[in-house]
Amino acid sequence: MTEQAPKSPLFAKRLTVEQVEEGHELAPKFDEQGLIPVVTTAYDGGELLMHGYMNAEALTRTFESGEAWYYSRSRKALWHKGATSGLVQKVREMRIDDDQDCVWLRVEVVGDASCHVGYRSCFYRSLPVGEAPEQGPVKLRFEETEKTFDPVEVYGDAPNPTQL
Repeated sequence: MTEQAPKSPLFAKRLTVEQVEEGHELAPKFDEQGLIPVVTTAYDGGELLMHGYMNAEALTRTFESGEAWYYSRSRKALWHKGATSGLVQKVREMRIDDDQDCVWLRVEVVGDASCHVGYRSCFYRSLPVGEAPEQGPVKLRFEETEKTFDPVEVYGDAPNPTQL
């Protein structure tokens, strides 16, 4: 196994499988772009709010501030969740998976929304499992029917992070 140099003094080098899976040191595995995936859920009810990525700096800032920081792949920039919208995610619990290549944040959301589209969760639509159409694309079903906020009022003319 190749050693991965720490990206921060807070991270240990990945030396053995036992150290990574059973040890007490944080030794995150970032991908080739220097990113680690993050799933974010509501602390109170467990609802899945969003999926994102962190680089070493975002992970470090999340530790230091107690608020969620991500790396935006579309903007190619560090991103403090809520810096523009005010919808800050206060981290109540942070976990890492068994092989330390995925982070789970349990957060309290100031303003009760996490999605830039205006919904509480970024997962506001569902796919009809077992109901694939014979023709055409799968139709999505809206599970959240009302937005928590108006994105135009919050973000104004800021560029939309969604890329086609």
